[in-house]
Amino acid sequence: MTRATAVRAVLAVAVLLASVVITLTMSPRLGLDLQGGTRIVLQAHDSDTVTADRETTDRTLEVLRQRIDSLGVSEPTLTRSGEDRIIVELPDVQDPRQAAEVIGRTAQLSFHAVEGPGTGKPETGEPPAGDSETEGTDGRKKPPASDTGPGDLTLPDEQGRSLALGPSRLSGAGVDDATAAFDAQGGAGWSVSLTFHKDAGQDWKKLTGEAACHPAGDDRRRVAIVLDEKVISSPQVDPSVGCRVGLPSGTTQITGSFSADEARDLALLIKGGALPVPVEIVEQRTVGPTLGAAAIEASAQAALIGAAATALFITVVYRLFGALAAVALGAYGMISYAALVALGVTLTLPGLAGFVLAIGMAVDANVLVFERAREECADRPKRTLRSALTTGFQKAWSAVADSNATTLIAAGLLFFLGSGPVKGFGVTLAIGVVASMFSALVIARALTEIAANRRFVSDYRGVNGIGRPGAVRAWLVRKDPQLFRRPLRWLVVSAALVAVAVAGIVVRGIDLGVEFTGGRLVEYSTSRPVDVETARDTLAAAGFKDAEVTTAGDGDLSVRTGKLDNDGEHALRSALAEEGGETKKVRDELIGPSLGDELRRNALIALGVAVAVQLAYLAVRFRWTFAVASVVAMVHDVVLVVGAFAWLGRPVDGIFLAALLTVIGYSVNDSVVVFDRVRELWGANRKTPLDTIARRAVLQTVPRTVNTGMGALFILAALAVLGGDSLADFAIALLIGIVVGTWSSVFTAVPGALALERSAKAPPPPAPGKGKGTARGKARTVRRDPLDNGARV
Repeated sequence: MTRATAVRAVLAVAVLLASVVITLTMSPRLGLDLQGGTRIVLQAHDSDTVTADRETTDRTLEVLRQRIDSLGVSEPTLTRSGEDRIIVELPDVQDPRQAAEVIGRTAQLSFHAVEGPGTGKPETGEPPAGDSETEGTDGRKKPPASDTGPGDLTLPDEQGRSLALGPSRLSGAGVDDATAAFDAQGGAGWSVSLTFHKDAGQDWKKLTGEAACHPAGDDRRRVAIVLDEKVISSPQVDPSVGCRVGLPSGTTQITGSFSADEARDLALLIKGGALPVPVEIVEQRTVGPTLGAAAIEASAQAALIGAAATALFITVVYRLFGALAAVALGAYGMISYAALVALGVTLTLPGLAGFVLAIGMAVDANVLVFERAREECADRPKRTLRSALTTGFQKAWSAVADSNATTLIAAGLLFFLGSGPVKGFGVTLAIGVVASMFSALVIARALTEIAANRRFVSDYRGVNGIGRPGAVRAWLVRKDPQLFRRPLRWLVVSAALVAVAVAGIVVRGIDLGVEFTGGRLVEYSTSRPVDVETARDTLAAAGFKDAEVTTAGDGDLSVRTGKLDNDGEHALRSALAEEGGETKKVRDELIGPSLGDELRRNALIALGVAVAVQLAYLAVRFRWTFAVASVVAMVHDVVLVVGAFAWLGRPVDGIFLAALLTVIGYSVNDSVVVFDRVRELWGANRKTPLDTIARRAVLQTVPRTVNTGMGALFILAALAVLGGDSLADFAIALLIGIVVGTWSSVFTAVPGALALERSAKAPPPPAPGKGKGTARGKARTVRRDPLDNGARV
């Protein structure tokens, strides 16, 4: 065993031991889409006097934190996103109506004098769903307030009676504290005690003193507490309070026939009612606990089945070395999981899919190395197995580095340009790429180098798996197909496929998900089976004529509507319950129209940036002709995947965008491997025609492309079958992407490069080892075989 092998072995053992310790002692952080709960995104807006910036948004967050804490939610999470957005995560909250109502009350809390009964007749009922009417920031319809004079309002009180209110005399910023208490001794029941800051206390005393000048029972003896243009309380000033005397701050108590919940809610609204800036609910997602548990179970099954199939496949193809690579694959799973846990990454549903997918892609580096080692053994049959393996690692390094770099670029774009759970996919994909590099270049290399030193493994070439060429390579060498004698015909075929995809987009249209259009999508499970037509008729009779009803999962119903508030969703669920019995909400997504436009715009920006970044990277690493051909093939793949989803009628949402960006990385990955070989062969044979070089490069890299593609296909097929609706579209998009990406890397990118090279004037690339830094006439330094001591006879 050489010193380098020993170092790799020790490092591998150390990392594996650390991973085992982390796995046994730490638990992963699950996102709400896996553990169940509600996620609400709030958008802060400028008020008349305050700008919604980072500072005011942080102050708003703290006020909201007090509100959320009073709801008794277990371990809520509130974070600021960007300059003016707040993300609220409420684990285990399945009915978000109370939380959204408390969070969404955003207007300045104010105290008004009551000037008497109102002359207007403000509406108190709610119109049918879909009617155009003033809407509060909590998404609920509310009647418009009636103006009765400059600064005056007419609003209904708690019982619906109209009250004419004077201008605001005191804002909620003056409230120091509000507490709910139960008076068991006096028999007064639940009440709310108020205390004010010093100056505000004087204003309160003056306001109540003026109200006390009116006789008991007169509406003008009342004080109205208004929040979000709604009277939340309008108590009478106690008869014991004298005119112009008023109530001191510390002795103010609001009494009435309150229940415990009503008293606590009133105290909460008064204490936390004054937000520095108004906020609007732009996104709300609720996931039932059963859906998250089912997704985890399905992903675990898919990972086990796909990993077992991948391990079996590479063992059959590469024999002993394939089995050792399978061991490294298991180590990869342990390391990447431990890294996710140790870094505190929140594991979301797309992130879980990324973790499972990376298992299938982790064998890519091993396959590249083993195929290069097979070529070395075929070119020099008498060289030692260890020497061929070392050369395979050396020559495969550039392709491994470039292909993983393009995947990391895609992961970075997912993180920086994605939204919500899609960011988690980018994180897990990036961690998976780094972990797969370690498992292939450290763990697998240490295992295979140790095995290569054994005489039995070295002498019996059929055992080790790389001593003889594979069946695919042998067949290709024997047939030697002339693939690029007329390269334009392959471009015509690719253009025809693109035309079919574009026709699907034009004829069938793209079914944009609610994430990109705005609206609400709710999935329900019912105790009794309900067919789609019955559900559609039931909802239409209940006033939801525009609701789109489809099937989802195992007999579940998916309902998609336009603007629908939480009370409307509750009414919709109640209507379904009349037909289906007990109706449970499995999944709920509400996206505001402004956020939908923003997400749709960001998706297009993400795709554009992905194309530009990949083009820039490839132009630096390769010739411009190779870079342009690779990007054309990448765009070809994107159009085909989108067109396939259009023909299939599948929805295009945020998870589809994650799959599409992954397809971009995979497509460029395949093209990089082919062009890396073209560059190597062309540099070594500068006078050979380029079409001959391209044909040889493709024939030499096809086994790698097929074998790595099979590993990913096993995983994706398991996800498509076992993942359910939540992961099926993701898996289908990637299955299509891998197939068309494999095609385009050979039959679109290479013919495109050949066509571009006909008009290019750049000379062929330099021979290997004769880069820009090599002086003319200076002998090239040749790296010696580690087992060659230099002796010659």
